[in-house]
Parts: sequence; C-alpha cells; structure tokens
Amino acid sequence: MESGPMISIGLPIALFIIMVGIGMTLNARDFHQVTVKPAGLLVGTFTQIVFMPLVAFVLCWALSLPAPIAVGLIIIAACPGGTTSNLFTLLARGNVALSIVLTVSASLITILTLPFFTNFALRQYFGAEQEIVLPFARTVAMLSVIVLLPVVIGMLVRAWSPRLASRAEGIVSIFGALVLLILVVGLVWGMRDRIGELMFLAGPSSILLNLLGVLAGLTISHICGLSRRDSLAVATELGIKNGTIGLMVTLTLLHSSEMSVPSAVYGVLMFPSGMLLAYYGRKKVREADEGEAANIGETG
Repeated sequence: MESGPMISIGLPIALFIIMVGIGMTLNARDFHQVTVKPAGLLVGTFTQIVFMPLVAFVLCWALSLPAPIAVGLIIIAACPGGTTSNLFTLLARGNVALSIVLTVSASLITILTLPFFTNFALRQYFGAEQEIVLPFARTVAMLSVIVLLPVVIGMLVRAWSPRLASRAEGIVSIFGALVLLILVVGLVWGMRDRIGELMFLAGPSSILLNLLGVLAGLTISHICGLSRRDSLAVATELGIKNGTIGLMVTLTLLHSSEMSVPSAVYGVLMFPSGMLLAYYGRKKVREADEGEAANIGETG
C-alpha cells in the first residue's frame, strides 16, 4: 500500500474531516474550565508529548527492533490522542472535557514535535547517509492545515449551530473509525506476503507501548494528585492514539509501508485496551457509589 493518489490526497482530506469533528465538540468554556485547574492539562500534555516517545525509544532498544519498525513505533508514540479517546473517556466515566482539550492541545503541539522525533529516529536508525528524511517545513505546514484549521472550523460550526454540530459529531466519529479500518485492511492486503513476519516484529512492541501508556497515565496522574476522573482521561489519551496521523506521516511523507505497520497494528490493538480501561473506570465508579451509599446508611 504505497503512496498513491488515494493515500496522498484522500488520507489528508479524511483526517481534515475527522479534526473538524473534534472541533465541533469544543467551545470556549471547555478551555476555561480546564485552564482554571491546569494540573490535568499539564500532566496529560507532558506525558503525551515527551514521555510516550521516550518509552518508544526504550522499547526499540530493549526489543532490538529493525529500523523501519522502530521508526514507525516512535512515530505512533509521538502522535496525539484521537477522537476515539474522547469516546472511551466517556465510557470510562472520566473527565471528557479534559480529554477533549488534551486531544486538541497535543494535536497542535505535535505539529512541531512529531517532525522532530521522527527525524531524530530516522537519523538514529538509518544514519546520516540515508536519503530518507521527514521534511520539517512541509510537515509542519501539512499538519497545520489538517489539524489547526479544521479544529477552528469545527468550533465555528458549533458556535453557529450547536444542533448541527451535535448531529455531525457522531457521523464524523463513525467516519474516522471507517477510515482507519480501511487503511488497516489495505495495509494488510498490500503486505500479505510478509504480514506474519511484520506482525511478529511490530505486534509485541505495539502492545507494550499501548499498555505502558495506559499504566503510566494512571500512575503518574495518581502521583501528581489528580482526581480519578482526570486520571482516567490522561490514561485514555496516552493509550488511544490518532493512528490516522501516524499512517499519513509514514505513507504520504515517508512513502514506507513497513514504517506504517506499527501505526496500523496499534490502531487495532488499542480498542481492546480501551474497553478494559472503560470497564475499570465504570467499576471504580460503581464501587465508590456503593461505598457512599453504605456510609449514608450507617449514618442514617
């Protein structure tokens, strides 16, 4: 599944539409509520932008991954959370407003950090003599157009017609899931002769990155004194990545199907862990409600 017109043109357009959907979930009040108590925003943004790529580098070293898989793993680690993370945060009874703002803030910051980590990984694993490089200016420009601009458009649509935005939001979320599914199926088919080997190489590292992200989100948030709802939002953002951005970078900018494998594998494996996190969050809420009811019964 090398970069053809469907990928080089269709994928950025699809991602643009998905980011409009994120924008339609936001208004100025969402940003105000989170910035009044910014601890969750600071912890979530730092762990997404800095901590996760560092975890990926450690995994690449510990597992001795081949160069294309290593670079692909670092790319997906450096990607922000996607619209799906907001849904899983809702299912887990986490702080949805924080999740949405973390998705947007990380998406905007990764306009700069994603090219940086990608080029560092390319130099680390391919060496200076290789021609493969992620063009920084072009990448920043492309990410700005398909991340910043559509978020602003989505917010304007919501301000103009909240009812229209509410209806369109669900449609865009489904569209995003379908785009990711089509990309994953296309990648599997295009590399069907080597899919077993590539899954063997990328599967364990992708699973470990996902699980370590979720566990780190819960643990670091607890250490920093965040509430349970905020901790769940941070953990979900670290575990549920925007695989479409990872695929866009590897397929349209780097023109490498092998580098795209970790993003494709991660995009599939993150759903089971997301459901487990949702179950964990709802279980904790139920236990807290039962404990509160018991305390009321005793005092009564």
